[in-house]
Amino acid sequence: MLSDTEENYLKALLRITGEYGSGGEAGTNQLAGKLNVRPATATDMLKKLREKRLVNYEKYGKISLTDTGRDLAIAIIRKHRLWETFLFDKLGFSWDEVHDIAEQLEHIKSDELVERLDKFLGFPPFDPHGDAIPTANGDYIDEARLTLAEAVEHQRYVIIAVKDNSPSFLQYVSEIGLGIHSQIQVLQKYAFDHSLALDIGGKTINISDKVAQNIYCRLK
Repeated sequence: MLSDTEENYLKALLRITGEYGSGGEAGTNQLAGKLNVRPATATDMLKKLREKRLVNYEKYGKISLTDTGRDLAIAIIRKHRLWETFLFDKLGFSWDEVHDIAEQLEHIKSDELVERLDKFLGFPPFDPHGDAIPTANGDYIDEARLTLAEAVEHQRYVIIAVKDNSPSFLQYVSEIGLGIHSQIQVLQKYAFDHSLALDIGGKTINISDKVAQNIYCRLK
């Protein structure tokens, strides 16, 4: 059985190396930065995970997840996103509150509880932030998406996810009237700073390029 810390390392590696693809590689400093630990601390943990055959790792080399490590990491992501959905849909938490609580709940070890939770929620394909929830088999829904920064003037789009899940970003996006499933039209893209003017429900708002880079959408 894995410790909570070991699970956090696997999850972080999955996010760095490519959650939706076949998996890539990460560096020790990159992983340490993601987890806010010292590189030496990350190295010690990587050695433990290598002994359990969950990562491929050599000193000063790149790190990748083994097939077993990847499967476990996806299962952790699945639990996290199901708990976020439960907290948001059933308990009324806002989308900027659910992440930290789900971080604690994702380490519950009961597979039966997870499957019952999935069924209770109606097998949701996406969490409150628009991220795909892996199935019990580890499959993801492959949804075409682009960032608002890539959107075209005068086209209509539906917001489907956010890249930045930090509470400060989610609170800001909510305050300006944007959320998952919001329907918008790009009125203008400004060449000077790449900011955008958007129409949402007849109201015009302006967002910076940084905000646009962190919001995913699809054509309406």
